[in-house]
Amino acid sequence: MLDVFSVLANPIRREILDVLRSGPQTVNELAARFEIGRPAVSEHLQVLRAAGLVRDEPRGRSRIYRLEAAGLAEAADWFHPFERYWRGRLRGLRETLDELHAATPDPDEETHD
Repeated sequence: MLDVFSVLANPIRREILDVLRSGPQTVNELAARFEIGRPAVSEHLQVLRAAGLVRDEPRGRSRIYRLEAAGLAEAADWFHPFERYWRGRLRGLRETLDELHAATPDPDEETHD
């Protein structure tokens, strides 16, 4: 199996995965969304398949590709500690902004001296 992070480093592959989140697609349907040709999309799909990020099944003369979310587990496991970190940082920012907002007078309020 290919390294998931190396596979995800390519923006076209990430976009293909994003498109497949909405449901299965054929190579032709996917290729219509990109400025690259069908053979190039097929190559990206093969890399994604080898990494376990998509699976395909034959349907008549076409192949249907669908997202294989379990293949993203390795990346999700790696990102999880960073998610907690950023959540904490954003929570701290929100608290600071709330404090600043509470301490700043509202310019729309009339002052009665």
